[in-house]
Amino acid sequence: MKLSVIIVNYNVKYFLEQALLSVRRASQGLDVETWVVDNNSVDESVHMVQEKFPEVHLITNKHNPGFSIANNQAIRQSSGEYVLLLNPDTVVEEDTFSKCIAFMDAHPAAGALGVRMIDGSGAFLPESKRGFPSPWAAFCKSVGLSRLFSRSPLFNHYHLGYLDEWEVHEIEVLAGAFMFMRRAALDKVGLLDETFFMYGEDIDLSYRITQGGYKNYYYPGTSIIHYKGESTKKGSLNYVKAFYQAMIIFARKHFDGQQASLFVFMLQVAIYLRAGLTLASNFARRAAWPLLDAGLVLGGLLFLRTFWGRYHFGDPNYYADGILYFNFPLYTAIWLAGIYFNGGYDEPFSLRRLMRGLLMGTVVLLAVYGLLDLEYRTSRALVLLGAAWSAGALAASRLAIHFARHKNFRLGAEDDRRIVVVGSLGESERVQQLLHKAEVHRQVIGTVAPAQEADRKAYLSGLGQLGEVVQIYGVGEVIFCSRDVSAQEIMSWMSRLGPRIDYKIVPQESLSIIGSSSKNSSGRLYTVDIQYAIDQPMSRRNKRMLDILLCIIIGVLSPVLALGARPPKGVFLNLWRVFSGRASWVGYAPTNSLDISLPALRPGVVTPADAAGLQNLDEPTRHRLNFFYAKDYQTGKDLDILINSWRLLGRG
Repeated sequence: MKLSVIIVNYNVKYFLEQALLSVRRASQGLDVETWVVDNNSVDESVHMVQEKFPEVHLITNKHNPGFSIANNQAIRQSSGEYVLLLNPDTVVEEDTFSKCIAFMDAHPAAGALGVRMIDGSGAFLPESKRGFPSPWAAFCKSVGLSRLFSRSPLFNHYHLGYLDEWEVHEIEVLAGAFMFMRRAALDKVGLLDETFFMYGEDIDLSYRITQGGYKNYYYPGTSIIHYKGESTKKGSLNYVKAFYQAMIIFARKHFDGQQASLFVFMLQVAIYLRAGLTLASNFARRAAWPLLDAGLVLGGLLFLRTFWGRYHFGDPNYYADGILYFNFPLYTAIWLAGIYFNGGYDEPFSLRRLMRGLLMGTVVLLAVYGLLDLEYRTSRALVLLGAAWSAGALAASRLAIHFARHKNFRLGAEDDRRIVVVGSLGESERVQQLLHKAEVHRQVIGTVAPAQEADRKAYLSGLGQLGEVVQIYGVGEVIFCSRDVSAQEIMSWMSRLGPRIDYKIVPQESLSIIGSSSKNSSGRLYTVDIQYAIDQPMSRRNKRMLDILLCIIIGVLSPVLALGARPPKGVFLNLWRVFSGRASWVGYAPTNSLDISLPALRPGVVTPADAAGLQNLDEPTRHRLNFFYAKDYQTGKDLDILINSWRLLGRG
């Protein structure tokens, strides 16, 4: 056996399918075995591999032991002269394996090699070639000096930005997404260190390979796509903590004395620094629109206070200053809350959701107005004028920023971009059917033939004129059919057209269309999977809000409800469980087997099965009730279920 390809998978079924298809193509004519180690995925990855890739050796773990342990499981059972550790969110070219084998055969001193990697937008990934993370290199990366001075050997040794992207280089560290290694080197230095759960194991193994007398190479003779962000989410505090803790393990393992202490100290500083930056970045991203809206609303109310006082009462100072500190903040908070709970801050932005939120906030304000003490009842006219101002100002701000970004006034137009399909007419028709079933409402302007020349009556052009098609028709997204277009051609066109275009690939016979717009974003999917209403951000937010409101109502009525509920004290216990977020008033009906296809919910006090009023429902019926509850969810459903099963509110 010449090559053993090993892929560790965790809940990325569609990406794994595409990776395995590319591996199958790259293995043709070579002596290659493929291993998939599944770390207890719940997305039917195992079934997909068994059904579509019978040639793959499959290891199924009953828990998630981590990346290192899972890879070692397959390495020990494999038999290839070379071992490739490959991420599931990758696509390899048809000649990737043959070229890597030829390079390693020609360089017996090579212990391992990495290749040129691009992200889903076609941009080069700098981690394709990395240097050893010395304390100084790690510090420069942590504080951003490596990004500011990307071509500097002093400040960017971590990503070796001063080395040419298109030349072969001897390097120090390989990327874990693609580690092509000589088994003899592994036999000498050992397998992956299982102390590392998710990060740092590639750096540790690369270092040990060089310490064992071998060389690591960066080889740009072939490229792969790496959809960064799908196997792991890198914009979170969990990532920051996990990555730098792994670096601390590495430092304590390979350094001694004062050098180790210095490295660990700098990494600990980096943890807090990066964590702070991550928190600040996340807060700024989430709070930007609410803060802008609050400023616009308050600014408008200040103007209206003076304007309405002068116009209606003849006195610009008619309203007391107390309105600035109580009424205006209250009005603003209620309007913004209405926008939030109606999905006005969910992307893509929608003027309809914005106006619905403002209307709801205005209705609430007018209701609250009548409950206020007389001294706080300023004027209903200010509320109505403020609502009108807010509607105009907030809509205008969104349209203005949208125009600055996309040069049009159609909110959501970035998701309404024109699509061209590259492939045969049959595959193009299948892609368009998938888009329709996945409810992707975008304009497919036509098909580009996979050959260089094409029948212009049936196709827009041949593949050689794809760039002209994109420019002439203003195409924003290109979908490649991997059955008809090679991975090498796909990557070549991604690099030529650049990151301003979105790219997706539809694997042969797959029900998914896969892509990613950058290295920092999760891969994007168009699939024909069922779309569950309860899985939408607004639905989950409103369900939680309803739970809290019901806690207040049930809390007030609990003395009465406890008389009819069984057991009575259970009502008070459930009040605390729901209020603290450990349960919901309504959840799925219990079943003997977990339905992994349904979105996860908190355990429910009552269920759709309880509202049916029937006892001893069979298992299929319970599954169907849960399915329709998730698929067609509305907050009114929870109220109906609670009303019909209120006697069970005390159930534990």
